[in-house]
This record gives sequence, structure tokens and C-alpha cells, in this order.
Amino acid sequence: MRADERLVGSIDMGTTKVCAILGERQDDAGIRVIGVGTAPSEGLKQGVVVDIDRASKSVERAVRAAERMAGIRLRRYNVGVAGEHIRGMNSRGVVGIPSADHEIAREDVLRSLKAGRSFALPSDREILHTLPQQYIVDDQTGIQEPCGMYGRRLEARVHVVTAARHALDNIAKTLDNVRLEIGELVLEPLASATAVLTNDEKEIGVMLVDIGGGTTDVMVYHDGGVLASGVIGIGGNSITADIAYGLRTAMRAAEAIKIEHGCALSAMVDADEKIEVPGIGFREEREVGRQLLSAIIEPRVTELFSLINEQIDKSEFKPILGAGVVLTGGSSLLKGARELAEQIFDVPVRVGAPLGVEGFPEIIGHPMYATGVGLLLYSDASEVDLNPRVSSRKWWKQPFNQLRRAIASFI
Repeated sequence: MRADERLVGSIDMGTTKVCAILGERQDDAGIRVIGVGTAPSEGLKQGVVVDIDRASKSVERAVRAAERMAGIRLRRYNVGVAGEHIRGMNSRGVVGIPSADHEIAREDVLRSLKAGRSFALPSDREILHTLPQQYIVDDQTGIQEPCGMYGRRLEARVHVVTAARHALDNIAKTLDNVRLEIGELVLEPLASATAVLTNDEKEIGVMLVDIGGGTTDVMVYHDGGVLASGVIGIGGNSITADIAYGLRTAMRAAEAIKIEHGCALSAMVDADEKIEVPGIGFREEREVGRQLLSAIIEPRVTELFSLINEQIDKSEFKPILGAGVVLTGGSSLLKGARELAEQIFDVPVRVGAPLGVEGFPEIIGHPMYATGVGLLLYSDASEVDLNPRVSSRKWWKQPFNQLRRAIASFI
């Protein structure tokens, strides 16, 4: 493996922070993190680029910080995609096998997956992922790897994820502004799942709840495949805004109070405990009961988990969640969140931190880095890549941009 092939990078463009991580593939097929950089997120709202110039500056600051730590430069990065524009749906594709004595080949599998995403799509939307759930060979169901089997008919059950075309274009332009290229565009909860879920959990059934700053991403796995995905427009920033309004303090102070003293379950807070709340402007600092803070936080977190639970109940997914629920993302460490989730979902709940990489465990071992670590791991973990964005016609601009940069370097 060449030295440049060993390097892999990821960019998580979140509502509150932009995180860039650089990794190096090891001889044992693992990845060692060699650089991490973060920057306050500007120009992004609920996971979507709303100001390309400001977002580009945030990305550049995070990437340069990671590169300085690693002592290397990298141009191509895997980038996460998030936002309420994301849609997921289940589909299926059926193809015939030439003859009964013909082994099913990788080309046949790809044909079945492509057939599964061959449906009418509005012009303003684009397929982001085609994720295999299971394969059916003739009448035999529950097959995870059909290659090498014999049959006359191959059916692929797939989960197709689509995104708003303009949102993907804006991400591409944001990186192009700072002379970076996209390796793969990856749905953020899919990346997080790659980092925090085990294969056993995916097999027996699990729901990932990734609580970000602007949105919460949900993904349900069963039999090793993605069964459902969705996005809810409530995240950690919603909790912070409630605290700022309820305690009449600034957003920055509210965020610090949430992290240090916040609790999502009032029953876990001592009635006599007090906290200091900074005033706004020239108002003095004052003392309030911590139970008041918890009384502000609990309804918002309850609303979030209840919305998810209602959808799971409607879809009748609850019985298949043998491994329960895994919370991740920065707000998953909010005190009482796991206990409240267990009450509402009525299944076991754990908090998931990134797994599968080496280096800087004190940094990347935090749930807030789950998406960034998952983006590093995704290329190696995914067996089938049908991401059309990499080869779509929008990317005709890249050779021209590379030529333009080469010319500029001599001027």
C-alpha cells in the first residue's frame, strides 16, 4: 500500500462544531488517528449549509488544525450529510440469472441493487445510499451474501436514502472553496452506526439515536441491515435555547450550565442543590435550584424521545429491537438521558462511544466524535458502494477546478 493510500480523512459538518479527523490505515487493517481539529460551526443550520463562505472558513479552520497535529496535508475527505431534507424508504429489485447452473456473481448482486433504486425521483432529489437489507434467491429468504449460490431469480431488499440535490451541491461547493475534494458523501447516522454499533447488535435488532446540535438522527437495524432511517429537527441546541429562555441567561452560559449541571430526569436531582446563573448584560449573577434547571430540560428531552417512540410504535419495530437503543452524539452524555430513554422506549439503553480506531482515546472516545470516526471507517466497512454522487455529472467540474488550481499556483 502506497503512503498516500494509507491516509484517510473525515469532516463532520455539524450545527455547533465542524470536526476534521485524519487517520492512517495500519497493516492489520485498523486505523490509527493521527490528527483531530475542531472549529466553531458557522454558516450551518440544523446540519445544512446556509452560508457557503462562512461554512468554508469553519471547514478550513478544522482541517488545518487536524493537519497541523498530524504533520501532513490531505486533499480528499469523507464528508457527513445530515438535515431534515434526508428521506429513507424501503424498496426491492429483482433480476434473472442466465441459467440454473450459473453461480450468482458480484455483477448480478449489483444489478439487483441498481434495480432496487430504479424508481421515479423528483428532479430536486438525489439518491445518497442504496443499503442492502437482505437477498432472496428463488424462494430462500434471509440471505446476506448471495455470491456463489445457485438460482434463477435474485431479489434484493434495500433501504434507499435520498437527499435534496441543492444541499449536496452546497456541501461540494463548501469544500471546493478551500481546495478540498469529497471522497464519499455519507449519511451521518450511518457513519455513527459504523463507529458505535456492534455486528451482534445490528443482527438482533437495534435503534441508533444520534443526538446532534441541530437535529437527531435515527436508524434502525435488524438482521444486519438498515430497516429504517429518519431525522427529527430537535437537538442539543433546542435544549440550550430552552435553558437560556427559562433562566434568562445568554446562550453561551446556558450551554455551559447544561453540560455541567444539566439533568434530563428531575427525580435524579437533589431538591436542595443550587447553581449559579450568569445574568444578561449588566444584571447580576443569581442562584437558582438545580431542580428548576432539570424541570426545563426534561420536557424537551421527553418530547424528543416520545416523537421517536411514536414512530417506532407505528412502524411496529419495537418487538425487533432485541439489543435495545444506543444513544450517541454530544447530548447523549446529558445526565439522566439514558434513564429517561429507558422509561420511554421500555427497552435497554446504552450510550455508545466510537470503537475501532487507535490513537487519542481521550478525544475520539467521546460520543460527540462518533460521526467523525465513523466517516473514517465507512469506506473500509462498506462492502457495496452505490453512492451515485461520486460519479454523477455534477463532478465534471472537478478536473477543471484541479487545472485552475494548477495554473493559479504558477501565477
